[in-house]
Amino acid sequence: MRTLDVAVMVGARGLLRGDTASRMGLIEIGKKGVTKEGLLRLGEHLSLSRSQLADILHVSERTIRRYRRNQRSNSVVSEQVLQIAEVTARATDVFGAREPLVRWMKSPCRALGNRIPVALLRSRFGAEIVLDELGRIEHGALS
Repeated sequence: MRTLDVAVMVGARGLLRGDTASRMGLIEIGKKGVTKEGLLRLGEHLSLSRSQLADILHVSERTIRRYRRNQRSNSVVSEQVLQIAEVTARATDVFGAREPLVRWMKSPCRALGNRIPVALLRSRFGAEIVLDELGRIEHGALS
């Protein structure tokens, strides 16, 4: 997973400067904010409804609806969006295609205590657990 992949996934490629391989670029994107268009793009990539996306981001669906297309979300929401995009980019690397990644992200996973991976993305700790599991899958160490 590259920082560039995360930035492209949320439509923020233009906000990266210099070394696009550096995760420091994600800090800058988070400070400047992810647009409504970017967060909806991520939701579409994961086949999430606005309601599901709002739940994961800890905002109301109405809040998302009220954003103008290019309006940037605050830094807290933006960092959450970037975290989800980072996990999604990693899952894309592991599964190689969107369909199997969406299927895995939306199905109970035995290794995660039969929890649904996308539901774990509501917290930083859950995202780290999902990233760890993706690493095990990539290396063939299924639990």
